[in-house]
Amino acid sequence: MSKKSIKNELPENYEELKKAANRTGSWRTRLSAVEELGNYNTSQVIDILKVRLTHDPVFQIQEEAFRALLELGENVELPKRKKFELVKGANKVFVRVKKSLPKDHNFDEYLTKLKRMRIDVYDAYEGEKGLDWLEEEWKNLK
Repeated sequence: MSKKSIKNELPENYEELKKAANRTGSWRTRLSAVEELGNYNTSQVIDILKVRLTHDPVFQIQEEAFRALLELGENVELPKRKKFELVKGANKVFVRVKKSLPKDHNFDEYLTKLKRMRIDVYDAYEGEKGLDWLEEEWKNLK
């Protein structure tokens, strides 16, 4: 396995990657940005990776930031995976969305409304738990 080439400069698309790493509506975009940022050893990049490590609700992104930071020589620890509420108040959001829809709504309608009302909550749970988990939650909401 070859070691990747680490550059001691900011990437040309730094501002774009910085925005992508902090995009609350797309865990996939954040993951991709973190992966790319891991190739650059600058204080600005390390700061972004540390924020993703400690504050991202999707554990896969925390893991990628952790791995990248270790490769950049940083002394960091991987946070414990959150078992319950990924986003504070998410359970209330789920209930509020369901109650805002007609009684006979379906799961797709629920997801559409959740995305419209709270893309950050949708994104965190879709990325961490998956759509099957969200559907089970929806079925069990009162």
